[in-house]
Amino acid sequence: MAGSSAEHGRGRRTQPPWSPPAGSEPCQLRLYNSLTRRKDVFVPQDWRRVTWYCCGPTVYDASHMGHARSYISFDILRRVLRDYFKFDVFYCMNITDIDDKIIKRARQNYLFEQYREKQPQAAQLLEDVHAALQPFSAKLREISDPDKRQMLERLERAVRLAAEPLEEPARRGLAGEELDGRVQVLLEEAKDLLSDWLDSMHGSEVSDNSIFSKLPKFWEAEFHKDMEALNVLPPDVLTRVSEYVPEIVDFVQKIVDNGYGYVSNGSVYFDTVKFANSEGHCYGKLVPAAVGDQKALQEGEGDLSVSAERLSEKRSPSDFALWKASKPGEPSWPCPWGKGRPGWHIECSAMAGTLLGASVDLHGGGFDLRFPHHDNELAQSEAYFENDCWVRYFLHTGHLTIAGCKMSKSLKNFITIKDALKKHSARQLRLAFLMHSWKDALDYSANTMESALQCEKLLNEFFLNVKDLLRAPVEVAGQFEKWEDKEMELNESFYDKKAAVHEALCDNVDTRTVLEEMRALVGQCNLYMAARKAARRRPNCALLESIARYLTHMLQIFGVIEEESSLGFPIGGPGTSLNLEPTVMPYLQVLSEFREGVRRVAREHGVPEVLQLSDALRDDVLPELGVRFEDHEGLPTVVKLVDRDTLLREREEKKRAEEEKRRKKEEAARKRQEQEAARLAKMKVPPSEMFLSESDKYSKFDENGLPTHDTAGKELSKGQAKKLKKLFEAQEKLHKEYLQLVQNGSVP
Repeated sequence: MAGSSAEHGRGRRTQPPWSPPAGSEPCQLRLYNSLTRRKDVFVPQDWRRVTWYCCGPTVYDASHMGHARSYISFDILRRVLRDYFKFDVFYCMNITDIDDKIIKRARQNYLFEQYREKQPQAAQLLEDVHAALQPFSAKLREISDPDKRQMLERLERAVRLAAEPLEEPARRGLAGEELDGRVQVLLEEAKDLLSDWLDSMHGSEVSDNSIFSKLPKFWEAEFHKDMEALNVLPPDVLTRVSEYVPEIVDFVQKIVDNGYGYVSNGSVYFDTVKFANSEGHCYGKLVPAAVGDQKALQEGEGDLSVSAERLSEKRSPSDFALWKASKPGEPSWPCPWGKGRPGWHIECSAMAGTLLGASVDLHGGGFDLRFPHHDNELAQSEAYFENDCWVRYFLHTGHLTIAGCKMSKSLKNFITIKDALKKHSARQLRLAFLMHSWKDALDYSANTMESALQCEKLLNEFFLNVKDLLRAPVEVAGQFEKWEDKEMELNESFYDKKAAVHEALCDNVDTRTVLEEMRALVGQCNLYMAARKAARRRPNCALLESIARYLTHMLQIFGVIEEESSLGFPIGGPGTSLNLEPTVMPYLQVLSEFREGVRRVAREHGVPEVLQLSDALRDDVLPELGVRFEDHEGLPTVVKLVDRDTLLREREEKKRAEEEKRRKKEEAARKRQEQEAARLAKMKVPPSEMFLSESDKYSKFDENGLPTHDTAGKELSKGQAKKLKKLFEAQEKLHKEYLQLVQNGSVP
């Protein structure tokens, strides 16, 4: 009872106090913001919803690798924000289908096709080409840019060379199929020259708006095909300038009503001075130092809009066109100020403002658009909305160079997306972009692409090896093995790498560091698998599968893996619904096991012909089908499905390596033979004769053939005589060896 009473006195047992773990500060996403030129914490205005406007292409020609630089980079950023950070991204992109470049190119194409349809005779064509060459040559003399000048000089030479074979036949009035062929060659070579000449004479006569819409419709369709081929996600909404003209007119009118625009001779200009001096506004937020740069401002206005007459319409040289009065030969739309067309900068402001409102979370474009385009966009949008925060974060992708040089037609390094995809897959191009920061310059070169190919190969081989391990039959209970030190070390490294990847993505979506961490993780897995293989022990498949699935997931987020794939790169090619692996692998496994059995029997019974056939199946037949068999001594054959072109390339590289090895071996053997022959020839010479032929050095010799005097008749010094004596003795020994070989019958 006493014990019970004491126990009762202490009261009922209670849980001890609990302390929460200290934890760590979560990593926050920071993006490099061109408005501040630093990495700012990304905070959307509406919780998880992100509004994003991206400047799209001006569609008048083929999309090139400069376009790919921007749109692949923004596609990666968009996917990371949406699929990794789980933001609800609303992505809007425009198509500029009304622009000075488009107007001029469309007009020139139309006039040239009309000219071609008239089928000019040789004499008429030559006369027109010579007439076109005169202003062209005058223009050429005025060009200071060396690259552009070189390109135009090349064009002039090509035209003159194509015209030369026509001169004599045209003078003599000859005709025939051969002459017609030469006419077509000249027409093709002189297309740009004649187009420009025809436009200068008849461009003002082109008035049908449909002529100006045909060209951008074609190139827009090509652009979308290129983006699909690059696995770039389509925008949530696409805006075309031609479809938003009424909204643009209203946008311009409100800017005028707010006091920041003025009408001049049917055009409307933005008053940069009035805006800059207004409270709460600032002009030139992105590149303040460029304000007043007339060359950049005029490039932004367009070739058709920088005449002396147009420039005189402005109150200030820094003012820019919101609306341009259309001249003859330009498309036009009705508006309160007379017929005209939108300025370049206003297009994006009006379309983005209509869809995304008074403040946009993200705005993206190429680095070269910062001034004047984006600075002007900011000014006119903030003038319209009367705010100072139209864009919260401005993202600009870095320049793209080609093997260290600016991409330019004049340098003959202008690479279209279609051309790039003939050399490398969309996956390889995307890996190359991932290996560089999205905001820095990227050099598209052989070295860059080789690095991307090596990265792809490393990842793919890892996935194939893990798949092979997972295919091996294991009992259900056998799937869960005891973890030893090596497994725990690898798992710890796995978590460290995941943390490093997360930290890198938070740091301005640093995909370069992410890929380095991923490759390092693959390297650790490969070392682990190699150690297990050397110890004849099965690696922990569950752990390797977890790592492989994580890597697959990250590559899917980056858009490197296009189709749904639970593990690794899908086999079947982009755009195909069939995943070949589960379909064909059971049959290949049976073939592999049968081949192993046949090889074993052939070795036991000494039948080399069967072994050769087995090797031919592995080396010649299966690669053509995209199948790789890897034989390992004492272990089952590893079966891998690999891209056929990759296997054929590997086979060619292997053949080249073997050929190089054989060539080096033959070269070494030839050198040995030459050395042996030279040594034998030297051995044949008796020591008494070895110096006699050197009459250019010595004039007298003793009875043994040793030199005593030089060519001047001067007696050799003791030191010289001693040195020659040593050479004599060495030759004496060598000659004795030769005589011994002769006596033994060993001389070849």
